[in-house]
Amino acid sequence: MSLHIYDSAHRQLREFHPIEPGKVGIYLCGATVQGSPHIGHMRSALAFDVLVRWLQRSGYTVTLVRNVTDIDDKILNKSAQAGQPWWAWAYTFEREFAAAYQALGVLPPTYEPRATGHVPEMIALIQRIIDAGHAYQGSAGNVYFDVTSLKDYGSLTNQALADLSIDDAGSEPDKRNPHDFALWKAAKPSEPESAAWDTPWGRGRPGWHLECSTMSWKYLGETFDIHGGGLDLRFPHHENEQAQSHAAGFEFARYWMHNAWVTIDGEKMSKSLGNSLTVDNILRHYPAVLVRFALGTVHYRSTVAYSERTLAEAQAQWDRLSGFVQRAVEATGEIDRSEVTALSAEELPEEFRQAMDDDLNVSAALAVIHEHVRRGNNALADIDDVETHREQLLVRSMLDVLGLDPLADPWRGSEANGEGSDVYEALDALVRQILERRAEARAAKDWPQADALRDSLAAAGISVEDSAEGARWRLD
Repeated sequence: MSLHIYDSAHRQLREFHPIEPGKVGIYLCGATVQGSPHIGHMRSALAFDVLVRWLQRSGYTVTLVRNVTDIDDKILNKSAQAGQPWWAWAYTFEREFAAAYQALGVLPPTYEPRATGHVPEMIALIQRIIDAGHAYQGSAGNVYFDVTSLKDYGSLTNQALADLSIDDAGSEPDKRNPHDFALWKAAKPSEPESAAWDTPWGRGRPGWHLECSTMSWKYLGETFDIHGGGLDLRFPHHENEQAQSHAAGFEFARYWMHNAWVTIDGEKMSKSLGNSLTVDNILRHYPAVLVRFALGTVHYRSTVAYSERTLAEAQAQWDRLSGFVQRAVEATGEIDRSEVTALSAEELPEEFRQAMDDDLNVSAALAVIHEHVRRGNNALADIDDVETHREQLLVRSMLDVLGLDPLADPWRGSEANGEGSDVYEALDALVRQILERRAEARAAKDWPQADALRDSLAAAGISVEDSAEGARWRLD
């Protein structure tokens, strides 16, 4: 089975065939850096991180472009309210997003262009659309896309122009049609002088949709393989991206992939909810690997129901997976990362390949990993070093496709129980004292006392595992 992905434009699974054999170009709508990143933002980054990892495992060279929208109405408004330069405000949160991506183990993109760095290309694209008869100038500084001029407008989201609602009727009187959208927006007297650029149509700044069409064109060309982003971007953003790109004569994206969002208590992530669920705030209370596990091991088209229970379930699974890896390393030695990453998709278990090729079915893939952990644990019990070594390699290689190899950065030395932290070291010292007393009781064959000490740890949520090398503990 070859890779099949659900194409949002065609609304069906399609076998993936790249434009150029062995190479894949992906454009992913990145952050609008108006505020701190929350877990809803990370959902998209993690979903497409798994896609990139699987494509690379499958032998493709991947070019990933993930843009930064560093100027828009909200950035200008919020920076003005805070009394800060808009560009400084945007850069502050751009850095926060970068830190969040790194903390959750998201691979860096090939290119991460800022909108403000591509104004000359935007002007060239607008002129091309005007010359093709699909855009017009309104009042000085305003340029609009004429939606009635493009026959396939609405085709991405399967909507007829006549059925679209009008949210801002009368707000822009220089439009010919209320559905027309801005390619270029005239500078406002209330906005900073630095937030506008000179163009043949007047001074102003780019429309949001234009930015992404320009940057995908710049880095991936007129036609590229996959366009990705959150489900909430399909309309109007992606619809308008496609329209202006088609109007310019570009084929644009061959495949469209959209990830579902995160819900809190059944409610879609909102700005108010996001305030308490920023990545920085969550990572003060939970290890980053658990956040990645909770958000990244649900099928990308399925909603993630985020809660403390979700994290607890992630903890239980992570403990089982990372615990096996730790025991396997202790028994047969650590397999070097170069060997773990060298395994191709064809060398991984067939069931795992089938799951990942089936529109990135990470849930089914995870079930395969758990089965190989079971086999590995049996090999450990049988003191079968050859099989233990093999299962360590397979388990870690499959987990690496999900960005979760326990011995890879950033998880190495930072286990989900907080290992390496001051709190962990303090708890470890106390638990070790109890384990020493238990070892003395076992040596004296005082089994009731040994059991009582183990039970006292269990009551505190601490599990004890005995091995040939001694007892180890972990938080349940």
